[in-house]
Amino acid sequence: MTFRLPKLVTIAALVVITLLLSDPAHAFRCGSKLVRDGMHEQQIIAICGEPTSIRYIGHTIRAFDYRSRVSHGGFTYYRSPGYGHLAAEVVVTEYVYNFGPRKLMRRLVFEGSVLVRIETIGYGYHEKKRD
Repeated sequence: MTFRLPKLVTIAALVVITLLLSDPAHAFRCGSKLVRDGMHEQQIIAICGEPTSIRYIGHTIRAFDYRSRVSHGGFTYYRSPGYGHLAAEVVVTEYVYNFGPRKLMRRLVFEGSVLVRIETIGYGYHEKKRD
């Protein structure tokens, strides 16, 4: 006697596997390249091209931890090269990418030229050509 899985169970398993292998919510694709948090503005422009709009939002204070974290034997300790925590004022910039009416637009927020947030802001639109 052979055991066959019902077709519905097989399809459900494939859907679950596909969801597990899909890109994280804080990432998206430009062509075949993945854009994700932590990337630099210039990397994203190289991958996706120039954004539809760029908006300067303001400044914010960012704390940077220059210490190196070391895990050993289940314990985590910090090795400080003499700095520890530093704070710096960084520029906050917003990029909007319009990929057309059949794809979702993306809003990218950069702090100090580093991508910190990716948002979906609805479907795109056809851009009007200026004469």
